[in-house]
Amino acid sequence: MTKTLCVLVLIGAATLIGYSQEMASEYVSPSEAAPSGKAPKMQVQLLNPGEPMEQYAVIFYQGDEAFSGLQGFAEKYHVTSAHFTAIGALDGATLGWFDPQRKMYKKIPINGQHEVIGMSGDIALYQGKPVVHTHMVVGNSDGTTRAGHVLAAYVSPTLEVMVTVDPITMQKRLDPVTDLTLIDPALK
Repeated sequence: MTKTLCVLVLIGAATLIGYSQEMASEYVSPSEAAPSGKAPKMQVQLLNPGEPMEQYAVIFYQGDEAFSGLQGFAEKYHVTSAHFTAIGALDGATLGWFDPQRKMYKKIPINGQHEVIGMSGDIALYQGKPVVHTHMVVGNSDGTTRAGHVLAAYVSPTLEVMVTVDPITMQKRLDPVTDLTLIDPALK
């Protein structure tokens, strides 16, 4: 009886540890939700040379990871404040839903080919560096949709992002209640 009870306790503990690890991998903290892929095929074109408000076409191609590409674009072109929209298609992505109780993003895996029905976002400075914040809605072959905060997005065959650089720099601050970096118009 005691031996059986010990075995059951060990099985229960192993199951709980496995469940905890599985649950932990389903979530990512905001500080870890940073771009990590590459976008070597990305191309950028300034659409209105000489105008005070710059507009860019940022085009991604097969295999590019769009979130990290947008981050790279913002850094290379010294974007301190912008907003953007996009359409295209993906072959896999990881979106997120922010859980305010955990202060973490619950990962939403997107497997296979999907249309990007809409993607929008902004770029603002946090601690002197540009930070991309973007959400997207993707459509499956049966017309169903999924959406969330973009953690990773693998382009297939293209993603066309239209970026408008804002004339005034926007700053972010760390919100201690949510652990998110939020735009604060009062910061200069």
